[in-house]
Amino acid sequence: MRRRWYLLLVVLATSLVLPAGPAAASTDKSADDPEIVGGAPARAGEFPWTVHLSVGCGGALYSPTVVLTAAHCVGRSGSDSSIEVTTGLDRFHPTQRVRSAQVKRADGFTDVTGGNDWALIRLARPLTGATLPVAADTATDSGLFTVVGWGSTREGGAGTATLRKVQVPFVSDAVCGDAYRKAGYGFVASDMICAGKMDTGGIDSCQGDSGGPMVRRDDAGAWRQVGIVSWGEGCARAGFPGVYTQASRFAAAISRAAAAM
Repeated sequence: MRRRWYLLLVVLATSLVLPAGPAAASTDKSADDPEIVGGAPARAGEFPWTVHLSVGCGGALYSPTVVLTAAHCVGRSGSDSSIEVTTGLDRFHPTQRVRSAQVKRADGFTDVTGGNDWALIRLARPLTGATLPVAADTATDSGLFTVVGWGSTREGGAGTATLRKVQVPFVSDAVCGDAYRKAGYGFVASDMICAGKMDTGGIDSCQGDSGGPMVRRDDAGAWRQVGIVSWGEGCARAGFPGVYTQASRFAAAISRAAAAM
């Protein structure tokens, strides 16, 4: 399984042979941390709420002082000034940078295949720019989604310097869950949403994309976050779509947690 976490990818890059059976997930797809596979470079200002985390993950600005990311990208809840959060297309030449102040990891998170894969990072000071609302219901939880991140462009590859994007189609819980359960993984339909091409593969998030946003426009044309890059089997493999935390499932809990930080 792949987590889409860049640091883990770096550790495994020299001998990336995935074990059989379930694996943890992360903001990218590949081995354990994915990047955007089969996509294209993002344009300046196209996804202004996307941020890069120094731990090798992505995230989205929930508010000027709070970032929404994946639980598997961060440590336990509490004070934490170790994470640098940056904005801008080029992660090596950011337009803004700020340190974390506090982390709130979802209660009950143990492993990506067990669900609850979300977390909040409170920043030491506000970042300027747009924020990304979380989908409040399932109205946008189908159709064609967009995933953005700095992850690998191929399974086992290194992350990219420049933000990339890819469009991925919705895959039902029944189809996605069946594929992963047959492969020996856990799958929590209530907490997860899947996207990718079941028949051909070729497009996906990958290592390094973990924690980043999967988005779709609502009926008014505004972006809504419908998913958080979480896990998957390899990157862009046929028969194994990407698995994302279903944002609408946790919208109320995320709101309460952000208000309390």
